[in-house]
Amino acid sequence: MRRAEVLPGRPYPLGATFDGHGVNFAVFSEHAKRVEVCLFDPNDTSKETRRFPLLETTHHVWHGYAPGLQPGTLYGLRVHGPHEPKKGLRFNPHKLLVDPYARAIHGKVDYKAPIYGYPAPATGKDEDLVFDPRDDAAAVPKAVVLADTFDWEGDRPPRVPWHDTVLYEVHVKGFTKLHPRVPEHLRGTYAGLAHPASIEHLKKVGVTAVELLPIQHIVDEPFLIQRGLVNYWGYNTLGYFAPDARYSASGSRGEQVDEFKGMVKLLHRAGIEVILDVVYNHTCEGNHLGPTLSFKGIDNGAYYRLTEKDPRYYMDFTGCGNSWNATHPYALKLLADSLRYWVEVMHVDGFRFDLATTLGRDRHGYDTRAAFFQIIHQDPVLSRVKLISEPWDVGDFGYQVGNFPVLWSEWNGKYRDTIRRYWKGDDRQAAEIGYRLTGSSDLYALSGRKPTASVNFVTAHDGFTLHDLVTYNEKHNEANGEENRDGANDNHSWNCGVEGETSDPRINALREQQKRNFLATLFLSQGVPMLVAGDEMGRTQRGNNNAYCQDNELSWVSWELNDTQRELLEFTSRMAKLRREQPVLHKRRFFRGAHMWDSELKDLAWFRPDGKEMRKDDWEKPYVRSLAFLLGGDAIATPDDEGNRIVGDTLLVLMNAHHEPITFLLPAIEWGADWELVVDTAATGESHRTHTPAGGKVQVAGRSLAVLRRPSTEWD
Repeated sequence: MRRAEVLPGRPYPLGATFDGHGVNFAVFSEHAKRVEVCLFDPNDTSKETRRFPLLETTHHVWHGYAPGLQPGTLYGLRVHGPHEPKKGLRFNPHKLLVDPYARAIHGKVDYKAPIYGYPAPATGKDEDLVFDPRDDAAAVPKAVVLADTFDWEGDRPPRVPWHDTVLYEVHVKGFTKLHPRVPEHLRGTYAGLAHPASIEHLKKVGVTAVELLPIQHIVDEPFLIQRGLVNYWGYNTLGYFAPDARYSASGSRGEQVDEFKGMVKLLHRAGIEVILDVVYNHTCEGNHLGPTLSFKGIDNGAYYRLTEKDPRYYMDFTGCGNSWNATHPYALKLLADSLRYWVEVMHVDGFRFDLATTLGRDRHGYDTRAAFFQIIHQDPVLSRVKLISEPWDVGDFGYQVGNFPVLWSEWNGKYRDTIRRYWKGDDRQAAEIGYRLTGSSDLYALSGRKPTASVNFVTAHDGFTLHDLVTYNEKHNEANGEENRDGANDNHSWNCGVEGETSDPRINALREQQKRNFLATLFLSQGVPMLVAGDEMGRTQRGNNNAYCQDNELSWVSWELNDTQRELLEFTSRMAKLRREQPVLHKRRFFRGAHMWDSELKDLAWFRPDGKEMRKDDWEKPYVRSLAFLLGGDAIATPDDEGNRIVGDTLLVLMNAHHEPITFLLPAIEWGADWELVVDTAATGESHRTHTPAGGKVQVAGRSLAVLRRPSTEWD
C-alpha cells in the first residue's frame, strides 16, 4: 500500500512546526469546509509548487503532517467555505491567506492585485457581497517554516523590579537610522538597536527597559502607499508571532527572527529589558471593504467583533475598521499563545497593549473581569511579566484610566495632562498635581495596586515631542496629506510666546527651562517614568503631533547635537542618576503623610511658600502655582530584599509655575537643619551646591523648580 503524501498530524501546536523530519500544520476554522496548504518556489514566490489538503479535524482545528518538508519552506493557506457576508462568512479559496501562527513572514502586500474578497474598487453599498474568483497568490506575503536553533548562551531576563524601572519608548528604525557610530548596514535594524553605541546611550540616560513600538509583522495601508507614505509607527498588524523583516539587516526568510533574538540577548546582557508594544485590538484587514489577507478568510466571525443586526459590518472600538473578538475562545487562545511565544521563545520581558480597553470589552461593555484579563491573571508565564495598558479606546466609555485589574500598570493619561497644564500655568491644578506627583493613589490604591501601576509620561510617540510641546500651540500635520485634520487638537502645549522656531534668545531660554521642568518632574514623581527616544536631546517633529506615516528625518532621532541639546542630555542623565540613587523617589508603597518606624520626619509633607504646611483650603485655591513637598528619607516603610531598613536622603522640592520669582521660606528646624541645592531647572549646567539653613529663604525663578537635599547620617 502506498503511503499517504500527508499524514494526519496533530491539532497542536497551531501553525507550522518542524520536528526534524517534516512539518506539522494546524489551522483553526470552525466554519470552513476544506483547508489547503500551498507551497511556493523560494526563487519565485509567485509560483505555487505544491498544494495539499489538511484532511483531519479535531475541535475545529484542521491538521496534517508533511514528511520531508524543511525549514525555509514558504507557504500560505486557502480556506474553502460559504461566502455569505450577510451572515459574517467571507470564505474565498482564491485568496491566499497568511497563517495566523506564522513565525516569520516574507514579502509585501500588493494592493494593485485582487486581494479583496470582492472586485475592487468598491463603489456600492453591497459591493462586498460580490464573490471575486481571481487568484491573488502572487500579491500576498508568504509564511516561512522555521526551526529553532538559536543559541541563547544562558540568557536570563534582568527582572528589574517595577519600582526601579525607567521606560524608554523607542522606534527600532528611528533610533539608529541616523546614528553615526552604528555601522551603516545596521542602522534602523534590530542589530542596530543592540549595537554598543546604542546601549551606551541607553545606559547614560538610565534606561532599564526599552518599550519598542510595534515590531509584529506590519502592513502599510493602501491610502498611505498612494501618497508615497508608510505606516511608520506600525499599528497595523498582520502577523502576531512574526517580527517584521523591515527591521532586519540579515534577511526576511527567518533571519529576522534570529536577529531579533540576538538583540534581546545583548540588551539583557546590559541589564535592559525588552517590552513590546502590541496591537491586539484590531488587525490590518480593516472593515468590510478591507483586504482578505488572513483572519477574515479563515474564520471572520471568530476573530472579529461583528455587528449583531448586520454581520456584514464590523464593530469598531479602535477607529481602524475592526475590533478583535476578545469573546471567542480561539481568538483569545491566539492572543495568549502569541504572548507566551514572545516570552518563552523570544525572551521578551513584557508588553504594552495598544487600546487595551477593547480587549476588556465583552458583549455588554468594558469589564475588569473580562475573559482576556482572567486568562492573563491565571497564566503562570504571562502573570509574571510586565503588563502595561493603554487604558482607552474610541468606543463608548472607552477612557478607563485607573480601572484595570491588579497585575496591570497603565499609561497614566491624567498624569500627562496635569503636568502639562501645571507648567503651562493653568489654574486649579494644585490638588491634581498633588496626586500625580505621589503615584496617583486616587486612581490605583483602592484596586490593590501600588504607585508602580502609574506609568508616568509627559510625551509619547502619539503627540508632540518634548521640544514641540514648548514650541507650538497648534499642530502642524500638513506633511501627512490629510489637510491637518488628523492628530489631537487639544495638546495642553504652550509655545512660550512665538509659534514655531525662533532666534529670540529669551524665548529659547524659557523653552529649555520648560523642558528641564518637565524632565525633572517626571523623574521626581512616584511611579514608573517613561521617556520618549530623542526627547532627552530636544528632538523635533516640526509641530507634527501625529507622525505615524513619516518614515524620514521628521521622525528619526538626530544625533548631531548642538551645545543646548547636549546640555539637555546631560541634565536628563543627572535626573536619572538622582532618581536611581535616592530611595524616596522610587517607593514601593503609597505615602501616608505620617512617621514610619522611629523616623524623625513624615514620609510626605506639603508646604506653602511661607514655610507652613498646606491646609485643606490651600489645595482648593484656584491660583496656587507655587508649592513644596518634602520626602522623608528616614520614613520609608518597606525594607530592602534582605529585610533591612531603607534610609536615604530627605529631599525638599520647590515648584514654581508662576511667571515671576517666588521666595520660599524653608521649613522650621525640625524638618532639617541644613539644605543643599542639588537641582535648579533655571540654571544651565550642573547646579552649584549652595547650602541654606532651616528657616532660611530660597528664591525660585519663575517657571522653574529646585530640589534641596538633607543628607542622612545613616546614608552617608
